[in-house]
Amino acid sequence: MELINSKTYENLKKAYIAECSARTRYEFVEYGQRAAGYEGLAQITDKIAYQEFNHARMLYTHIEDATKGVIDNEQISVTLPFRQKWDIVENLKFTAEDEDDEAKFYQKAVKTAKEEGFPAIAALFEMIRKVELKHKKIFLFLYEKMKDKKLFNSDKEREWVCPACGNSVKATTAPEKCPLCMAKRETFKIALPKELMDF
Repeated sequence: MELINSKTYENLKKAYIAECSARTRYEFVEYGQRAAGYEGLAQITDKIAYQEFNHARMLYTHIEDATKGVIDNEQISVTLPFRQKWDIVENLKFTAEDEDDEAKFYQKAVKTAKEEGFPAIAALFEMIRKVELKHKKIFLFLYEKMKDKKLFNSDKEREWVCPACGNSVKATTAPEKCPLCMAKRETFKIALPKELMDF
């Protein structure tokens, strides 16, 4: 079976649109976080948005391969979430839900790609699925911390780094203001659990 005539090709197109949409939605979320002064939180969201861009980039390469490098206008029908609003806390919950939805889509897409004989694309879908699940865990962690007003608390002493000036403070709680440049607490880098730090 040729890729261009397969369900896997349709899944590539749907995944590409979903990843592009996720990137833009997360940039909206990041914009709201920065506007409210949450620089550390925005940096995490920005990194995830950039990872969504790279997912779309890799999906696009397979679409190019299927069309022999000549991509024409494509008809694509997808359902996209429009949950995000201008509420910082709720947006973290919504982004976690979005990531969960994407992971479920990829799980089905992996199965289809394997059945249709496209192991490399199945492997790509599976790798993206795993990343989306990690994104979900990160967003859920941040949501719980924000909801409980514990975003700038840690179970043990750690270094809180001010991204505005580079100063660091060792404590269980980020300072109200950076002692060096007086940047507000919200600018400090967020402490993610060890298993979520490398993303």
